[in-house]
Amino acid sequence: MPISHSLTPMLLAVAVAFAAAITTFASPLKILPLQRAFPLDEPVDLNELRARDSVRHARILLSKGGRQSSIGGVVNFPVQGSSDPFLIGSKTTMLYFTKVKLGSPPTEFNVQIDTGSDILWVTCGSCSNCPRSSGLGIELHFFDAPGSLTASSLTCSDPVCSSAFQTTAAQCSENSNQCGYSFRYGDGSGTSGYYMTDTFHFDAVLGESLVANSSAPIVFGCSTYQSGDLTKSDKAVDGIFGFGKGKLSVVSQLSSRGITPPVFSHCLKGDGSGGGVFVLGEILVPGMVYSPLVPSQPHYNLNLLSISVNGEMLPIDAVAFETSNTRGTIVDTGTTLTYLVKEAYDPFLSAISSSVSQLVTPIMSNGEQCYLVSTSINDMFPPVSLNFAGGASMMLRPQDYLFHYGFYDGSSMWCIGFSQALEEQNILGDLVLKDKVFVYDLARQRIGWANYDCSMSVNVSVTSGKDIVNSGQPCLMISRKDMVLKLFSSILLALLLCTFFSLT
Repeated sequence: MPISHSLTPMLLAVAVAFAAAITTFASPLKILPLQRAFPLDEPVDLNELRARDSVRHARILLSKGGRQSSIGGVVNFPVQGSSDPFLIGSKTTMLYFTKVKLGSPPTEFNVQIDTGSDILWVTCGSCSNCPRSSGLGIELHFFDAPGSLTASSLTCSDPVCSSAFQTTAAQCSENSNQCGYSFRYGDGSGTSGYYMTDTFHFDAVLGESLVANSSAPIVFGCSTYQSGDLTKSDKAVDGIFGFGKGKLSVVSQLSSRGITPPVFSHCLKGDGSGGGVFVLGEILVPGMVYSPLVPSQPHYNLNLLSISVNGEMLPIDAVAFETSNTRGTIVDTGTTLTYLVKEAYDPFLSAISSSVSQLVTPIMSNGEQCYLVSTSINDMFPPVSLNFAGGASMMLRPQDYLFHYGFYDGSSMWCIGFSQALEEQNILGDLVLKDKVFVYDLARQRIGWANYDCSMSVNVSVTSGKDIVNSGQPCLMISRKDMVLKLFSSILLALLLCTFFSLT
């Protein structure tokens, strides 16, 4: 056989394999920009924070009752804002929101990111008692179901509605045959509406290039009624973006269809101007430790076993860490402070105060235990360790359990950021979650964490490789290691194809 003819199949095989490799490298990476929410120009009273958190915790307790992309896509949420709501003279945030686009043509909505609930819902055009303006400086939008060419309401007979009924997240109207929902909160506020199916739009990233108009069908809620705090204009957004464990959560819907991997991560920057990153994918950092999720729980529950202060385990009654339908320890990015049940809170507060009794001046501020400090808190306050099942410990620096509350009599005033839980659940809020990478591995049913500078770029792993996500920026790049491995595999495939053609 002439040489020119024998090279033809080889060149063809190499071309095919190289094209396949390029296609693999260019698997779409989805981006949604996350923006600052609830700006505060002045210090907030701790009671106000507790009131907001208590509403959220009531929701946690009450909740107990199209064309597919290839798996491996990463959704990136560049985070803005700070975890410290008491920074004086600067805008801070207690919660975060992002922009999503729904419908055809697409309409943009500002929705609060929430790992403590499951449902994505936005306000409908027919919503009553809903705010028409927002003190956050954003324009509010309302979902126009009749105006969307791809919108359809979920009927009572739809299997998705039946699945939602099993989690008490749905109800049916005999008159309209619509699959509805009604969420009521502890302070009397709430929202109700009906489920829709429509197109969810996102940006797809090929390496460092953005490709617009990517989309996938998704089930979400269209709220027709709101009450209580949800009607207030000062902190109004268009809805809530649930990232809980339920089947109707966004992360469950996308991962079950192979659009994203069944894992998401966040890294919240605690100092300076705040910020960070929130991605659907696994952030890879050294020193990651994991603790198994408590099975058969609707939220991200971990088994907290003990608490140590300055290396000494506190004498805490074991009942403080029991796990049941009403007790346990929840990881919740939507909660600002951290809450311990009385059996754990009292020994913790006593241990901290005793360890610094000769170094700082204790002072009560609005009923809270605070301290007047003349030097760095790292030189005076002890390290704290939260010890979880699986041998995983979460090491807390003083700034992870204290917050700066201004100045008094020429000294800095720092207050305990742990409060006594009103219910029987321990809740870990942003104060302890900041400055750490957290990975929610739903496939392996575990949560991992490691200390990290959240202003730095992070490596994100998906099924097909790694990407680099710059904190606060929608910039992603394919790692060289994975590119070399994929290229080597493609060349090997080309040689095998060449051998096959030569033999034939």
